[in-house]
Amino acid sequence: MKFYPEGHLIDRAENKAAMLNAAALSDAMRDARILEARSMICDNEHNLIVDLKCMRGIIPREEGALGIREGTVRDIAIISRVNKPVCFIVTDFIRDAYGRITAVLSRRKAQERCMEQYISRLVRGDVIDVRITHLEPFGAFADIGCGIVSLLPIDAISVSRIDHPRERLTVGMDIRAVIRAKDENRITLSHKELLGTWKQNAERFRVGETVAGIVRSVESYGIFIELTPNLAGLAELKENVQPGQQASVFIKSILPNRMKVKLVIVECFDYAYKPEPPVYFFDGDHMDKFIYSPPESEKHIETIF
Repeated sequence: MKFYPEGHLIDRAENKAAMLNAAALSDAMRDARILEARSMICDNEHNLIVDLKCMRGIIPREEGALGIREGTVRDIAIISRVNKPVCFIVTDFIRDAYGRITAVLSRRKAQERCMEQYISRLVRGDVIDVRITHLEPFGAFADIGCGIVSLLPIDAISVSRIDHPRERLTVGMDIRAVIRAKDENRITLSHKELLGTWKQNAERFRVGETVAGIVRSVESYGIFIELTPNLAGLAELKENVQPGQQASVFIKSILPNRMKVKLVIVECFDYAYKPEPPVYFFDGDHMDKFIYSPPESEKHIETIF
């Protein structure tokens, strides 16, 4: 079975079919299938109420996430799922005093299965599909399967440095990531290795072109302009240029042996831009190493997984 970040199953035909009526839901319970539906309420006891269309579902607090029962995960992991898809396994049906049937659900059991059959088998260098869940100044958190979250540190998002993950990513964005480190089942992600080498990015440009960029930093010796998330060039100093501005830059030279792109700023201006979906140069499922620097470069920059 393939495991997905939460939200991938909810609109699939087989998921919808499992919630057409009580009989279909009962079949799903018998087969212990992982389903998804939208949680509507977190009650005052931190139980999640889930809309199953054919009936109401409830995820008791201790079944809301791995670690809640043990006290290693805070209740915000449950509260934050309101109005979002949640995965679960149907474990029981109960009837209230008015004869109404409620399905008892367990998100924890779905996560346990994901951990045992998928996450525990991942190794460093594996490339996986993830979904961004929230952003912090130090990095992005991503759902790697069934709502289990891992950290993508800010310095691993791209080669070109950024001040905040929101400059690259948005909540709900689906991206690919590589397993950078694994301590038991605690995983740290990386992303920059999938965005191409210096040479792959530099080959997208030609000397004499005027292209778009983003001002990343202003130093005493020049201004760093990001051309792609994995490629920046150095422009000559110019007055009234601020980090974060958009720039039009003339490409003066491209020097692979020194890993340098020399630029001249034509114009800078303020512009509120939104992150674009990443462009990937690697489409495999595993990488043993990533060499960013070109062969003729004086520097050697390599990541070994």
